[in-house]
Amino acid sequence: MQIAITGGGGFLGRRLARSLLADPDVERVVLADAVPQQPFVEDARLVILKANLTDCRAAETVAQGADVIFHLAAVLSGQAEAEFDVGMSVNIDATRSLLEAARAGGRRPRFVFTSSLAVFGPPLPPVVTDETAVHPQSSYGAEKAVGELLVAEYSRRGYVDGRVLRLPTVCVRPGRPNAAASSFVSGIIRGPLHGETAICPASRELELWLSSPRAVVQNLLVGAALSAEALGPLRIVNLPGITVTVAEMIASLERVAGSEVAARVVFNEDPVARRIVSSWPARFDVRRALALGFGRDREFEDLIREFLADEAAEGAVRPA
Repeated sequence: MQIAITGGGGFLGRRLARSLLADPDVERVVLADAVPQQPFVEDARLVILKANLTDCRAAETVAQGADVIFHLAAVLSGQAEAEFDVGMSVNIDATRSLLEAARAGGRRPRFVFTSSLAVFGPPLPPVVTDETAVHPQSSYGAEKAVGELLVAEYSRRGYVDGRVLRLPTVCVRPGRPNAAASSFVSGIIRGPLHGETAICPASRELELWLSSPRAVVQNLLVGAALSAEALGPLRIVNLPGITVTVAEMIASLERVAGSEVAARVVFNEDPVARRIVSSWPARFDVRRALALGFGRDREFEDLIREFLADEAAEGAVRPA
């Protein structure tokens, strides 16, 4: 089996590649990203590729020979809102180029498209289902919604075997803050654990729909393995998550790491970030996802402990 991952330079792409390379049936993993990368594991099956998917020829190179394509590449919410043309180019045009490349290849690969809860917006029902109509309130959400329709249409025509996985906000992300409007969600946990002050631009009462990196990677693998028959005509799945308020996140941080660490979170409202994240739903009916075999986290404290365990395994040192 040959697999391509776009956005492979991101932490989810690298973790997904590690999981795939643990499978002896995987013959090749192409890790494509617009930013140059260095190999992070010694494995002859791993191919590192610098590719700008807005270039049709680059998209053809990525898709060539692939049995499964994980399309993770995207301009994130904050940047998409600030740079309209860039967001449209990467989040829509590049998705179309990759689908066209898959179509031209004639292999009808499984096409796993990572979408987002940002496709939803008010007015919202009390609980969102897979059938809830999309109503994005940001450029990023609108672009993801367009991508969903493209994957559905290319699947209907038989060019790809598509499946759209709407990710919760991933927490706790490693590394430095990124351009996502939701970057603070990881930042208010990661920063204090690293001895840094973290600014929260939203209120304590804000509810969020969250999932750990481990659960997301596992669910990407589940999504790729599902048969078309199991998915049925609705190729979109809202992935499981947990509903947590900002206040509950900080309380969990205090229980895991102590009051001194939790006190490093400072509130300073950012109207742009608050407007975007507060338009996202935080309560989902995921019975269909669970029945299909997707997994979920148990409670937020587990997400913090997983982050600490991952950092320890990678040699990161947390200040006392």
